[in-house]
Amino acid sequence: MMRIVSFAILAFIMFSGCSSPYKGLGDLSKMDDLQYPFPVKKIHLPNDGHTIAYAELGSGDKTIIFIHGLGSYAPAWSRNFEELGKHYHCIVIDLPGYGKSTKEPHSGLMSYYAGVIKEFVGELGLKRVYLAGHSMGGQISITTALIYPDIVEGLILVVPAGFERFTAGQKQWFRDVMTPKGVKFTTAEAIQNNLATNFYRVPKEVEFMITDRLRMRKAIDFDGYCYAVVQSVKGMIDEPVIAYLGDIKVPTLIFFGENDNLIPNRYLNPGRTIDIAQYGASKISNSKLVMVPKCGHFLMFEKTEVFNSEVREFLK
Repeated sequence: MMRIVSFAILAFIMFSGCSSPYKGLGDLSKMDDLQYPFPVKKIHLPNDGHTIAYAELGSGDKTIIFIHGLGSYAPAWSRNFEELGKHYHCIVIDLPGYGKSTKEPHSGLMSYYAGVIKEFVGELGLKRVYLAGHSMGGQISITTALIYPDIVEGLILVVPAGFERFTAGQKQWFRDVMTPKGVKFTTAEAIQNNLATNFYRVPKEVEFMITDRLRMRKAIDFDGYCYAVVQSVKGMIDEPVIAYLGDIKVPTLIFFGENDNLIPNRYLNPGRTIDIAQYGASKISNSKLVMVPKCGHFLMFEKTEVFNSEVREFLK
């Protein structure tokens, strides 16, 4: 059922049970107990009320803030954060409701997340930053650039949500099928199947995404995470950006995998990924589109060297 949510990182949201290969993992008491591959800092946002978990690496006059996708978390960028941190000031965050950030209820609107990014940048004393967003994080990055252009130096959009159109009926369908209970009680088999749909060829290094998601299902704040996922889906469809892509004025680097199984939606909008990618890129005047062969939706993890190399060239 959830498999057709084209802008989601579905591997994170579709299971509750534990299939035999993963028995004995042990449950987390709270999601803050997740093990990250880098030291985590926390900062409270007074206006928003959430405490945001983030990691920081590197230095220089160019800052990149990495924003994960639906159902995901900061370690999704682990193969990019550390490498690019050798050359730039890099920050990777958990959005409110995700990972190690606090999970008070919120609207999930793209404008809400944009406000979080704005406040986060201000609290860290930063000025203008590059936003790197994956999937839903791409739509958040676009929205931030539209609402708060004064803080955005450039965009790095990785298979961004927001380039695909949905009718009113399709949007209502998403609202109807996405429920916190549905997120919470999806089967273990579904997560493994849907993880595969995010990749052209699944790297062995993504195993932690399965085990982390299995272990967090009994965490005391897991219900808050499930709520955030549902609100985020509604937020994407309630605040589309496709009509405003022409208003983006900053340099923009756009990535799509040629073998993306999620964009466009194979059930609601069957078609070619390249058509969606080219249309969106054509509306952003100062943009470069990189189509990556033999690559799926989780591009920055599957084709790490291509992504890191193109980002470094872009930032020159």
